[in-house]
Amino acid sequence: MPSLEPWQWALGALCAFCVGMAKTGLPGLGILVVPMIVLTVGDARRAAAWLLPILCTADIFAVVYWRRHAAIHRLWTLAPWALAGMAAGAVALVLEERVLRPVVGVIVLVMLAAYLVRRHAKNPSAITPHPALYGVTAGFATTVANAAGPVMNLYLLSKRLPKQEFIATGAWFFFVINLTKIPIYAWHGLFSRESLVFDLMMVPAVFAGALGGRRIVEHISPDMFEWLVVALTALSTWFLFR
Repeated sequence: MPSLEPWQWALGALCAFCVGMAKTGLPGLGILVVPMIVLTVGDARRAAAWLLPILCTADIFAVVYWRRHAAIHRLWTLAPWALAGMAAGAVALVLEERVLRPVVGVIVLVMLAAYLVRRHAKNPSAITPHPALYGVTAGFATTVANAAGPVMNLYLLSKRLPKQEFIATGAWFFFVINLTKIPIYAWHGLFSRESLVFDLMMVPAVFAGALGGRRIVEHISPDMFEWLVVALTALSTWFLFR
């Protein structure tokens, strides 16, 4: 059993709940748990491995529920670039996280600005970033800090997907990517018996969040959904500089 204080257990449960909600209803919310899980665990590097099984559990709920809406073909051009970014992230895990996360934050902010400019441009196709930029950044960010959410949100927003396809496609992307990260974290020795017991105990909170997120998304208009994703992306990116 992990030797955590009651407030750490409570914060961990809140993290799991937010992850579940993010996977089924509010993309962008999940990245907010990155600093929260660091506070729970007390170690920024190990926190990534404590969070990964929670993410994988939520991914399962999401892909099962949204299985009829996924636009998987949208990911083919992104996949090889994401794998390249993950390879770079696997190597970069030997560096200090405080060096890596601000770099990810800057890249995300640049892409957020590009998205907003494109959103209001007369010829949006003329300023669409190449999938390589999204893919490499997403792969790198998810490996070093579980922080690819803002990148993928911007990529899927640029594809102008309906909100159901947006959530479903993102769910499948992260389901595959997060499973791929398991051997990387294991190779770096980031998993432990304590972390796995903690993750098992967080499953009910993930399930509760997944149900809550599903109900919320049913009552959000497409325009509100888009701007909510943009706002959460901007807010969550701020935590990468903390």
